[in-house]
Order: sequence, then structure tokens, then C-alpha cells
Amino acid sequence: MPTARDRVVQAALKMVLEPVFEADFKPVSYGFRPNRRAQDAIAEIHQLGSRSYEWVLEGDIRACFDEISHVALMDRVRARIGDKRVLSLVKAFLKAGVLSEDAILRDTRTGTPQGGILSPLLANIALSVLDEHITAAWATFGKNNQARSYRRRKGLPTYKIVRYADDFVIMVSGTRAHAEALRGEVATVLTTVGLRLSEEKTTVVHIDEGFIFLGFRIQRQRQQGSNKWYVYTWPAKKSLDSAMAKIKAITRQGTNQPLAELLRQINAVLRGRTGYFKHGVSKATFAFLHQYTWGRVVGWLRRKHRRINWKQLRRRYLPRWWPTDGEMTLFDARAVPVTRYRYRGTAIPTPWTPAAVRTAQ
Repeated sequence: MPTARDRVVQAALKMVLEPVFEADFKPVSYGFRPNRRAQDAIAEIHQLGSRSYEWVLEGDIRACFDEISHVALMDRVRARIGDKRVLSLVKAFLKAGVLSEDAILRDTRTGTPQGGILSPLLANIALSVLDEHITAAWATFGKNNQARSYRRRKGLPTYKIVRYADDFVIMVSGTRAHAEALRGEVATVLTTVGLRLSEEKTTVVHIDEGFIFLGFRIQRQRQQGSNKWYVYTWPAKKSLDSAMAKIKAITRQGTNQPLAELLRQINAVLRGRTGYFKHGVSKATFAFLHQYTWGRVVGWLRRKHRRINWKQLRRRYLPRWWPTDGEMTLFDARAVPVTRYRYRGTAIPTPWTPAAVRTAQ
């Protein structure tokens, strides 16, 4: 991890670089960018999946943050930044090295600084080479939906990328062969910045089969009771398992702490998970988390107070059957409203005006 002094310098450097590169970044990129979040990427996929983009190339970049080429990255930074003092600082952070547990300083010949404030921005600068390549192809497909539909009627594909940091999918309106052909094209583009696709984890699937992206399972299904098909997003099983594992770990810490402290830790997990997944088809998942958490907390109380009976335990800690200690109450995942996330597309605002960007340059 970088020292406090390094973190201050990296934060200041990010304030200088971010407005400049944000002017170049494409709207298909959502990770580690101001005013953008994972839900925007999911909404973009939902929008495309509802409009005949049925084949999905799921990309997996092998050791992305460890293998970015310093030479290629610095070339992209130099293309926009002319101040040699800023360039020397960026290069210094890239070449800083890693002090491992055996107290040996190892050189960093590739990759971005792990745990650094500047690392996500540098990774986006490198990976934007893929955004630019796919976006340039998208521009050739036509200026509007009518032109792109005409292209598809001629048997030619249209496709668009949705990227969140090093996770990305390419949505293809065409055939499986068209999606498979993009695999090699993407691999070639990534080699220009020293990156490789994982052959095992990079797959092509149909949207009716479903796929996992950013913790959601995305799949098109027929609506119950009708013949209409819709794209649905559920919390992935792995995401649910992760939340359950955290709650289980908290309730296995021991019984020396008061119930209020246990509830505080659990509530932080539940608020975070439900806040992230509340825009998906999550009611059943939240109800399950509600029941699972209640059982874990009650089990912890039974271990903490072995000498009192159930009636006394309920009177002291379970008013209306809900775990409570003073003013601290267990967060009710079931009560979180599930709402549709508003698709923003290219209308996502940037915190900088064009004048501010020119000044930063």
C-alpha cells in the first residue's frame, strides 16, 4: 500500500489528469468514473438486450492491473499531457516497486500501482483503447437505428461494448459466428497495451442462456402468463453466497460483544447489498436474507445467554420477534423497495465544463 505522502500526491495528480482524460473517455465505460455506477452499465445491457442484441461476448482480461504495459500506458498519457513534471510523477508511481512481506523490494515492470488512488484512472486510460476501437466500429454502422436495421437485414452485424473497469461485455446483434469473430479482434486490440484475454473465461452466450456481470445474473425470459419476452436482472447466486458468508463470519466472532455491536456490523452488510441490488428482481433474495440473518442472530443470542430460557430471551432482545438492543435494531432487508433503475445512456453529466477541461490541459 502507498504511504500517506504518496496517497496525497496521487490524489493531487488525479485531480489534474482526470478532467483531461474524461474529455476523451467514451460513454460505454462506467467503472471508476464520476457520476457513473455499475447500475448504469447494467441498464445499458438491459437496453441493448431488449433491442435484438442477443449474443454476448463475455470478456475476461487476465491479471489486468498487473500486466498493463508501462510503455503503452505512458504513450497514451503523453498524447494528452505535455508537462514533463506530471509525466515524471506518473512514471515514478508506475516504477515504484513493491515491498513484499519478506522485506524485499521488487521492481514493477508492468501493471498499475496496487491500492493506489491513481491506479483506476491509469487502468481506464489503458483500457480505453478497446472502447475507442469498438466505438469507431459502431460509428460505421449508421447514424441511427434505421440505418443499423438496414445493415442487419443485409446479414451484417452491429455490436456495442459495455465496460466497467476490466469487466466488459460486447452485445452483438447478429449471429454466434459474428460474436465469436470479435474474440480475436478484441485480443489483438488488448495486446497493444500488454493485456491478454483469458481463453477459458472469455465465452460467447445467448442472452436467453443468461450470464453474470457485476454481481447480477442477466437473462431474457418469457413473462409469466404472457407470450412477451423481457430481459431480467437478478442478484447472482455468488453475490448472495458472499453476503451470507459475511453475515456468518460476523455471527461467529464470539459472544463477548453486546448485541448492539453485532447488529451494527450486520446492518452495514445488509444496507450495502440491498442498496446495490434494489434495482433488480430482488424481492425473493431480500426475503431470504431477512430470514437467514434473523436465524443467525437468534442463534448467536442463544449461545450468548445459555442460562436463560426462550421466553426471557424473547422479552429482552426480541420485541415483536425482531432483534433489538436499545436503539439499535436489525436492518430489515425485506422492507427495501425494489425500483427500476432509470436508463441514462449518453445523458450522464460530467462534473467539468468544457472550459474547465481546457484549463486543465
